[in-house]
Amino acid sequence: MGIKAVLPSYELGFYALILTCAVVYSGNGIFDASRDNVNRKAFRQGIKPGWHYFGRKMDAADFEWAMWFTSFRNIIVFALSGHILFAKICSMVAPQHRSVVYMLYGMLAVLGTMGRAYLMIVLSHCVVLYTVALAKQRWLCFAAGLCSLASFRLEPFSMWQNGFVTRTFDLQDVLFYGGSGFTIMRCMSFALENSERKEGIYSIIDLLKYNFYLPFFFFGPIMTFDQFHSQVSTSELRRKDNEMWNIRVHALLHLGAIVAVDVFFHFFYILTLPADVKFVTRLSDWALAGLAYSNLVYDWVKAAVMFGIINTIARLDHLDPPQPPKCITMLYVFAETHFDRGINDWLCKYVYDHLGENHNDVVKELRATICTFAVTTLWLGPCEIVYIWSVCNCFGLNFELWVQKFFQMEPFGSMEANMSEPMSRRIRGIFGAANFWAIVLYNVLALNSLDFTLLVAKRILLTGFPLSTLSIWFITYCGVQLIKERERLLAIEEEKRDKEKAA
Repeated sequence: MGIKAVLPSYELGFYALILTCAVVYSGNGIFDASRDNVNRKAFRQGIKPGWHYFGRKMDAADFEWAMWFTSFRNIIVFALSGHILFAKICSMVAPQHRSVVYMLYGMLAVLGTMGRAYLMIVLSHCVVLYTVALAKQRWLCFAAGLCSLASFRLEPFSMWQNGFVTRTFDLQDVLFYGGSGFTIMRCMSFALENSERKEGIYSIIDLLKYNFYLPFFFFGPIMTFDQFHSQVSTSELRRKDNEMWNIRVHALLHLGAIVAVDVFFHFFYILTLPADVKFVTRLSDWALAGLAYSNLVYDWVKAAVMFGIINTIARLDHLDPPQPPKCITMLYVFAETHFDRGINDWLCKYVYDHLGENHNDVVKELRATICTFAVTTLWLGPCEIVYIWSVCNCFGLNFELWVQKFFQMEPFGSMEANMSEPMSRRIRGIFGAANFWAIVLYNVLALNSLDFTLLVAKRILLTGFPLSTLSIWFITYCGVQLIKERERLLAIEEEKRDKEKAA
């Protein structure tokens, strides 16, 4: 059935009311647990003094958030401000050479931050992978790129290379592994695009321009080489209507999101609570489910803010970077689940779509997902929790196709064809709700711990059955129907725009 199936407005209003009440009830349970256990001994490591005028401590368990917006905020602001300044001057004086200025500033920033040894390590990998790219063999580019990536993800090769970097500061490991990992992925994109080029080859300067663009260097996101090269090579720099206004609005939204998250952490300790599995067993099923879901929402917010800040700088440089990830609240299928759209686009272009083609064949889809998650596992760093996460998400992606194929068979195909569109949408929503919680549990696994994930699954599916299981399923169904309604409205708007363009 089509996406434009309409449900009555009173039914959607009822779903919205139920969902709102459930979120408030679950949030109240988390708030009470945070307030009453702020001085618990097990939480001292994660809960720190907060803004004094709130009179409350705040959750500071996320190192990455604290690094960006507290510990190393001034360093990051200083480096990115320098990039913006030099980029603006160059775009005004010599826009045809702006990519060279980006490269030189990026290399100097990496040199000043990490030292000469780290810069030489990165350059050596760039030279090796550029040499491999000259052969224009896709399989060879993949093999060499994955071997280089493995040298930063597997011991003893990783420790050996890290040993050359003698500087010692809190951010060193994060910058080392972030910069090196993204470097290899960019080099692989360069090599693969070069292998597809019919005439001539790209120069090593093109690769260095691509790799040492500072806003993307350490933390991403990744733009594929073809997109970056075509955009950065443009010497006629023109802004779209209201583009600067949109950039300012997005910058203010990101600033507001940072403040909102910090305020939120004064009242809801969603990152510290799951660390004490013995404590969270005391929470109600509703609070526990809300805690798992809120962890996923927070990780999306963090990714959207961090990539959004970088993307704002890239847009000032007249680039069109990858968009922030799709909100986890709007997802109920595995195919759209990701927290880094740049890596997702990279994997889809070079692995998943290349092997899976139209994603309608069971065998090809299985092969494509296995290869995709194999690369993802190496990218994240092989370990037990990453293996489990990859297997679960690989299974979820394939299981969606298997279920789809199964219900296309008779008599199910005929039964759905004879249904009204609203009824078909309701039945699909039931399966979407189950899929939604599979996505939550599979990804909470990577964000928290295996013990916490198993506890949530046990409470929702076993000890909470049937009351908690069915009530949470129904509430999730309400949310899925609201998501489907939003998709329906967006599809109608897109169809109107297409008609206007055609006219």
